[in-house]
Amino acid sequence: MDNNALNDGVFVMSEVKSIREAFAEASSFLSQSGCNEPQRSAQLLLEHVLGLSGAAYYMALADSFPAAVKEKWEAGVTRRSKGEPVQYIIGEQEFYGRPFEVTPDVLIPRPETELLVEAILRYGAELWPDGTVAPSEAAQEEGAASLAAAQDRAGGAEGGRAVRPLTAVDIGAGSGAISVTLAAEAPAWRVCAGDISPAALAVAKRNAMRSGTAVDFRLGDLLEPFAGMETDILVSNPPYIPGEDIAGLQREVRDHEPRTALDGGADGLDPYRRMMEQLALLPAPPRLIGFELGFGQAEQVAALLEAAGHWKEIITINDLAGIPRHVLGIAR
Repeated sequence: MDNNALNDGVFVMSEVKSIREAFAEASSFLSQSGCNEPQRSAQLLLEHVLGLSGAAYYMALADSFPAAVKEKWEAGVTRRSKGEPVQYIIGEQEFYGRPFEVTPDVLIPRPETELLVEAILRYGAELWPDGTVAPSEAAQEEGAASLAAAQDRAGGAEGGRAVRPLTAVDIGAGSGAISVTLAAEAPAWRVCAGDISPAALAVAKRNAMRSGTAVDFRLGDLLEPFAGMETDILVSNPPYIPGEDIAGLQREVRDHEPRTALDGGADGLDPYRRMMEQLALLPAPPRLIGFELGFGQAEQVAALLEAAGHWKEIITINDLAGIPRHVLGIAR
C-alpha cells in the first residue's frame, strides 16, 4: 500500500502527486480496514475536505493534492477506517435531493425512506387535492359528537373554522428527513413531528431552518405530544430492529447510530403496537398512515393495521431491492 502506514489503524498519507492518487490510496486503505463501500467513502471524504462536488470534483482529479488539507484528510480517512459512518464525519447526508445535517444523535437517512415519503405525498394528494380538510370531511371521519369534542379541545373558533390545512404528523423525527421533506414538497400541509430525544429535535429544527420549511416539532414519546390534535396523515420510520439482532449489525450501525433509533424491542414491533394503542389519543384515526419496517415484518405490521379496522385499503411497498419495506393504510 505504498508508504501509508497502518500505525494502529492511523492513516498516513504518502507523497502522492494528484487528487486521483489520494483517492486510490484511501480507497485501498479503507478496503483493507474492512469498510463497506470504500471507494464511495473516499470520494465523499475527498469532496468534503476539498469543498468540491459533482463535475468540479471530477475535473480536479488530475490536480495536485493541496497540502493545506492533508491533516484533515488523514483524520477523516482514519475515522472512517474505524467504522464511523462517513455521513457523521462530513456531517451531512442527502435525502430527496436536499442536504441534511446528521450527527450521532440521529439515524442516517436511508434511500428507501424516500419511497415512503413519495407514497405519502402521492396518496395525500389523491385524498386531499388542495391540501385542505373541509368540515364535512371531518364530520365524516369523526362523527358529530367527536368533532364537537375536538373543536372544544382545539379552542372553539379555531377548531370550528370552515376549512383547515391538512395535518401530517411524523413520529420519530430524527434528522427531520421525513417531516422537512413533506413540508417542502407539500407547502399547503401543516406538518408536525415528534421525537423522544431533545438532541435529535435540535438537529431536525436546524434542518428545517436550513430548508426554509415550517415544521411544528414536539418533544415526547410517540403520539403523546399530539394528543387531541386532528391528524389526517400519520407517518413513521420507528425503531424496528429486534433487540437481540443489534449485536450482529454492521459496525457502522451497531457502534455509531443511536440505539434508541434502532431497538424495536424483542421482535422489533413494539413501536408499531404502541402507536396503534395510542391512536385513542387522537380525535379520530388518520385517513392515511404509513410505516417503514424491517425485513420480514410487512405481514405482521399489515395485520396490526387490519386489526385496528380503520383502513379498508392496506398497501405494501417494496424497496429498490424488492424487499417489502413500507405498509400504508388508506381510508378513502
